[in-house]
Amino acid sequence: MEIRPTFQIITSHFHRPYMQMLLIIALGLAVYSNTLHAPFQSDELNYIIHKPYIKDLSFPIDSLRDQPEFYKTLKQRYIGYLTFALNYRLHGYAVEGYHIVNISIHLLSGLLVYLLVFLSFRTPFLRRFTSPEKASITALFSGLFFVVHPLQTEAVTYVYQRLASLMAFFYLGSLVAYILARLTDRLYSRLVFHALAVGLAVLAMKTKENAFTLPIVVVMYELFFFEGKISRRILWIVPLLLTLMIIPISTLSISHQTSLRVDQMTAVTEGVSMWDYLIVEFRVIATYIRLIFLPINQNLDHDYPSFESFLSADVLPAFLLLSAILSTALHLFHRSRTGKRGLRLIAFGIFWFFVTLSVESSLIPLPNPINEYRVYLPSAGFFISVCSAAFLFPAGRRAGRIIIAAGASVVILLSVATYTRNDLWGNNVLFWKDVVGKSPLRARAHNNLGLHYQEAREYEKAIREYKTALSMDPYFFDARKNLGLVYLDLGQPYAAIIEIETALIQNPTDMRAPATLKMLELLKRRNPPADK
Repeated sequence: MEIRPTFQIITSHFHRPYMQMLLIIALGLAVYSNTLHAPFQSDELNYIIHKPYIKDLSFPIDSLRDQPEFYKTLKQRYIGYLTFALNYRLHGYAVEGYHIVNISIHLLSGLLVYLLVFLSFRTPFLRRFTSPEKASITALFSGLFFVVHPLQTEAVTYVYQRLASLMAFFYLGSLVAYILARLTDRLYSRLVFHALAVGLAVLAMKTKENAFTLPIVVVMYELFFFEGKISRRILWIVPLLLTLMIIPISTLSISHQTSLRVDQMTAVTEGVSMWDYLIVEFRVIATYIRLIFLPINQNLDHDYPSFESFLSADVLPAFLLLSAILSTALHLFHRSRTGKRGLRLIAFGIFWFFVTLSVESSLIPLPNPINEYRVYLPSAGFFISVCSAAFLFPAGRRAGRIIIAAGASVVILLSVATYTRNDLWGNNVLFWKDVVGKSPLRARAHNNLGLHYQEAREYEKAIREYKTALSMDPYFFDARKNLGLVYLDLGQPYAAIIEIETALIQNPTDMRAPATLKMLELLKRRNPPADK
């Protein structure tokens, strides 16, 4: 009896779905295995640790109406914040538990990316397009790239950005449930999956606002891959379209209950017009694409320039690149109607990328024009497109094996890069030194580095960083207050009082001002001014 070559034995198991999903989980666990003890970041003191809802699941949210910015965030993203409260209920501030939840969400999202592609080849449009082997390899590498890419670390290792990864999990889960509802012939199963799709959509909407695009993506998927009478198709789509109202209604409700106007809740960056923000975002999206293909110089706090004109040498080429990519997607969609149907999956991935980025990278000005966690969900579409182009169309078995080997090599390189990046997240001083090195003109970066120097009792270095931050932004509340706290640690209470009082005078409406004022009053009682 002839013995089958080892390669054939391996690949025969390689195409089994359960083996592929186990591989995705195993590699994901490996690249994030060094993050369990990564400490909370500086910002998480404000976002998680010092917030009362963390310690009490029944905390009355309405009591925060006098802090409209925080009230708005907590009401609109209630599900995400609820998971932090559940973490605290189980294990307090032990950071390992928070990371375990984040990693679990990420691995499940990777499996959903895999299932999204896997099920797409069961749809009427792609059912007989290609071999099961090519379909499963495309699904596998889409899931692998999503899980091991270093660009995802900000949404996974940075605990607070669970809001981005959890929203993506619900988003992907809703779409997968919708596909299952459309693929099954049993009415009961169809209704259950459809109800699950709507429920997950609601959870996504109450986790982060960019879930707003989910019903649009569902409609796009329906039109791309399913067939049937338009009246029946509309019946399945309408319940998901109704979820589009959740975020606008929530925004209007919060505006009515607080002093915030609707325009204040959308255009959150003062002095930046929608057009100016859009100009910058053309260049930002091109940067995101570069980071997907070449993930170097990653940075938690990019120092991104502003551009005065759409015709500038930085913006116009980026716009032309994005236009070329979108034009390619339209061309591939047109060709898929008369030629190779797999081209439609490539087009879908490209449209997914741009649609899911549209909330944060278009007309609504946000405080930071660029954040890597914003690419977490959009990247799924990009990986689907790249993997479909690579694995669906090779000519011959030999070419297919070469492409699989090349894909595996890329997965290994990305895994090493992710593990290395996560190592940096494990040391706050080294991490923020890296940020300061890449963004030396960002006051926030210097403040955060100073805070971690202060935690390490390296007070002179902390003072230097706080003063550097204040030289860039004299009204920076955190840097001024933290400088005062360093003086307090050094046994200089009067210098501390001056800095903290200055911070309050400069920022009387800051949401942290009431708690800081109480601290100042206590400090003054303990250190009364000396008699003249």
